[in-house]
Amino acid sequence: MDIKTIKHLTQETQPYFFDEKTMQFFNQKLSDFTIEQLTSTTYLISAPTYWDGHLMGYTKRVFNTETNDLEQTD
Repeated sequence: MDIKTIKHLTQETQPYFFDEKTMQFFNQKLSDFTIEQLTSTTYLISAPTYWDGHLMGYTKRVFNTETNDLEQTD
């Protein structure tokens, strides 16, 4: 599983998550995302978030292959 596939699969369920304007706001690129398989149907995706050149935290979501949705993490 790669981030481009996840972006494609979430076009209907999360159309703005990988939107160019959204990613620009958080100073992110697709190549910033890492993917970790959690189970046979879920993957943790994460990427650093920057504001004015400073690391503010990380965007983290769980991609569910059964629903093609990005779920919030705890």
